[in-house]
Formats: sequence, structure tokens, C-alpha cells
Amino acid sequence: MNITGMIPARMASSRYPGKPMAMINGIPMIGHVYYRCRMCPELTELYVATCDQEVFDYIESIGGKAVMTADTHERASDRCAEGMLKIEEESGTRIDILAMIQGDEPMVYPEMITEAVQPMIDNPNLLITNLLGQITSQSEFEDPNQVKVVNDLAGNALYFSREPIPSRKKYSGEIPMFKQVPIIPFRRDFLIEYNGMEQTPLEIIESVDMMRIVENGIKIRMIRTRFETHAVDTVADLQYVEQLMKNDSLLKLYERA
Repeated sequence: MNITGMIPARMASSRYPGKPMAMINGIPMIGHVYYRCRMCPELTELYVATCDQEVFDYIESIGGKAVMTADTHERASDRCAEGMLKIEEESGTRIDILAMIQGDEPMVYPEMITEAVQPMIDNPNLLITNLLGQITSQSEFEDPNQVKVVNDLAGNALYFSREPIPSRKKYSGEIPMFKQVPIIPFRRDFLIEYNGMEQTPLEIIESVDMMRIVENGIKIRMIRTRFETHAVDTVADLQYVEQLMKNDSLLKLYERA
């Protein structure tokens, strides 16, 4: 099975311009993500999909693989789909599963990719999975940069929102607080199908791409990760992550990956 990892990255982020090349302990953030994902044994190949020459050149300078995409994509999945089709055309090899790993997750562990793709290896009927992380603080629960999710009893996503869900206002007991961790494997044909779907009302309202799948009645299997990470959406996040990663055990393995 050809399982290809793809990290979408662009310098013109509206929330944090230049984010892929922002330095964390002397290494650009996109470099951390690439080095760490390259350690995952389940990945047949790993690419960065970008519209920026600076990012492309950096990835190639560290011995990585990058693919240039259009600068008109609004969604990471669109960029990954274009990159996937280009890679297939150039290599003559069909990809079975495309694992999209967001480029603002510098603390990603290679085992997280395994967690996300293994259910799809085991069950050919699964079209897509998302990792599910525990929210441990009220501030994170209320942070609009953090996508929250609630599941059904079978472990499939019921709803995604940037608002705190479920509500804490009408219940005095312990509230389950979970977040989407953006490692998202798609089956190849479903990624193409998904990108061909029209945007849906709740997707637009919530500003969460995955709602398009939920609104079309397709199951998204949420996979609980045992790892804790912190995404970078702001300069404050970058500074916090830099402190968390000072003694990271994977740093010394980068060049060997």
C-alpha cells in the first residue's frame, strides 16, 4: 500500500505570515515537521506541497522532497490534491492513502501518523480519519484557533466548531473536551471527491473544512492520540512551543531520519 505523507505550507498565512520559515530553536518550523514525519515507517514517501520557492528550496536543501502547487488554493486539502496528482504523474505510481499533516504542528510525533493511518489499513471501508486530542484547560477550550469536536458513540465525528462544544452552561458535571489534531489521512479517490464537493452552510459558518464531510453524511472516524502537542497559530504559540521543544528527544535524530 502506497501511503504518502504531504505537508501543505504557504508563506502568505493570514493569521501568521511567513509561518513555515519561522525559527524554532534554530530550525524553520516546516523543517521540524518534515524531519519528524520522515521518521514514520508507515509512509512510503513524504512531500511538502507549497506555492513558495523559499519553502521548496529549503526542503530540498535538507534532502527532502517538495512539490510546487498553485498559489490560488484556499484550503490545505486542495493544495494536497494538486500535489498528489502531480506526484502520481511524475512517478507513474498511484497513491492509495494521502496523509495530510499540517505544517504548523512542529511537535508532531511519527507515531501519530501511524495512529491515524492504521485504522484505514485495517478497515478498507474507512474513507478518512482525524486524530483526536484531549483539551486540558479552559483557555484552550475557548480558543477559536482550536477546532473542537464531539463524537457519536461509535467514535465518528458529530460536529466540529471553533466554539466550545459541548456546552458547559447547562451541565454541572465533567464535560468531555476534545480537539481535532490535524493529521488527516484520505483515501486517494475520496480526497478528489471531497475537493469536488460544494462548500456547505455549516462549513462556512464554523470555518471548519471537515464539516463539509459531516454535512454530506459521510463518516469521519476520530482516533484518540496518546501524544500531546501544541500547534503554532500565533507568535505567542511559537515562543511557547520553542520552550517545550528545548529538550525534545527527537531533535538529535533529525539528520538520521
